[in-house]
Amino acid sequence: MEVCLPAIASTGMKRMKGKAFIDTNLLIYFVSDDLARKQLVHELLIRNPSIAVSTQVINEFVAVSLKKNINSREETFRYAAEFMELFELLSVDAATILRSFDLMRAGNYSSWDSLIIAAALQTNASTLYTEDMQHGQVIEGKLTIIDPFRGISQK
Repeated sequence: MEVCLPAIASTGMKRMKGKAFIDTNLLIYFVSDDLARKQLVHELLIRNPSIAVSTQVINEFVAVSLKKNINSREETFRYAAEFMELFELLSVDAATILRSFDLMRAGNYSSWDSLIIAAALQTNASTLYTEDMQHGQVIEGKLTIIDPFRGISQK
């Protein structure tokens, strides 16, 4: 099972502008049996010219995949390695953590959400795709939270 994404030109889809940061739930849906969400994530990935994730996102992907038996251990590790190769990877460091504290103070985000937001800001992403935060919210005037699954009913 390869993560390889088809060339943009062959899809006929319009590429999106700006860097996108993706949260763990998108990676989980990409490898899940939820066909509607899986297709939506696939389209997002091939439409975005630049995608970033953090080490937190990769580790959460592995933990959730294994805990929920979404894939075998080896498939999970292979997907994680491919995601790290395909996307810009930000290592969560002291600066990211300190920025997440500021975000927690300012916006009452959870520590995990704050860390995701801090990492997205650090990569200069203009969009954060997640289903776990307030859709349409703009952070620091530069990062817009988008829930790509709005309108898709829950399983």
